Amino acid sequence: MGVNKITILMVMRDTLPPKRPDVLSLFGPNIVKSGINTLLVGQFSDPKEILPWCGGETYGLGRSKGMLMGFFIPFFDFFSIVKAFRKNTITFLQVRDKIASGIVGCVVAKIAKVPFIYWMSFPIVEGYESRTESVGRKKGLVIWGANKIRALLSRFFFYRIVLPFADHIFVQSEAMRDWLTKKGVPNERMTAVPMGVDTSLLQRKLIVPSTDVRLDGRRVITYVGVLAKARNSEFLLDLVLALKESEPTILLVLAGDAASGDERQWIREEIAQRQLESHVLLTGWLSQDKALQYAVRAEVGISPIPRGELFDVSSPTKLVEYLALGLPGVANDIPDQKLVIERSGAGLCVPMEINAFRDAVLRLLRDPELHKQCAELGPGFVLAERSYETLAKNVSETYKSVLAQKK
Repeated sequence: MGVNKITILMVMRDTLPPKRPDVLSLFGPNIVKSGINTLLVGQFSDPKEILPWCGGETYGLGRSKGMLMGFFIPFFDFFSIVKAFRKNTITFLQVRDKIASGIVGCVVAKIAKVPFIYWMSFPIVEGYESRTESVGRKKGLVIWGANKIRALLSRFFFYRIVLPFADHIFVQSEAMRDWLTKKGVPNERMTAVPMGVDTSLLQRKLIVPSTDVRLDGRRVITYVGVLAKARNSEFLLDLVLALKESEPTILLVLAGDAASGDERQWIREEIAQRQLESHVLLTGWLSQDKALQYAVRAEVGISPIPRGELFDVSSPTKLVEYLALGLPGVANDIPDQKLVIERSGAGLCVPMEINAFRDAVLRLLRDPELHKQCAELGPGFVLAERSYETLAKNVSETYKSVLAQKK
């Protein structure tokens, strides 16, 4: 281990190499500064795409695609875990967002006499149940039955085995911790780690604003991220309809797109049906650099997230990104966004209703003092509470605390 005294072996649900910012930044350079290495176990999306990982070695076996392949993933993870234990002195065995591999992790950690940690970034069981309901029997009884069985087994094993046997559980938000506490998970065994940002990439003074002439002379607001029916993204378009009655020069920049071809077609049809082509600029997928260039041309960033069991325990990144850029935000009242607005004072929090969002956006556009105040408060809050450097320090202290309790 060298000078590093703690080595985490983390089993990933996301494919290798890691692409999620929270994994790349949190478990990459930031947590390494605290003397913690993180070895990764998982499946490669492309076996040829093997990139160096600054936190330590990666152990990939198998592919992540295909229902049949999914059956073998726990076995692949088991062999990778054993290989990693043979080559390294492991301090913690951690599983992220996998249930079957979580059971494997419980057993191996018990045998190896190391603490077992579970990292829960979203309610996977409830996600399976939601998919079962949404798909219904449209794809036939076999598919419906398979989804139903997966949801039932997942609920049993996750809440009866994986979480109860975890020495500690990292959750996505304070709301998720409260939600799990009501399900019987001891509050003291959980630590909330919300989504953060890499502040070194979000320094407004280093970002060159977009020179897109379509933004000239417009009151620009922006939404950065994924568009989807499940996210009620048509709400954004209805908001523009309401805003343009009072602000004829309003322009909504949608810096992102839908994930699937049918939903990309859907959002474009929704724009056309509302005749908003001159008031909505849909950029399509952009690199982060390009998206930020559009974002700093905006006056307000908006983040409407539908209320519900899945989204209420989430920790959206876009609002934090807006604030880091000194861009006042208008967000609805899912718990984590409400917390961010209240603690930062860098925006307005309202219900996800057209009139409420319209009034909040107009207030920021028409009140220069309020706009300036919000713009000034955002970056400092993010640096202090939502930068990955700060979050990494908090997480590393939790690992050390768990380790001390086990000794």
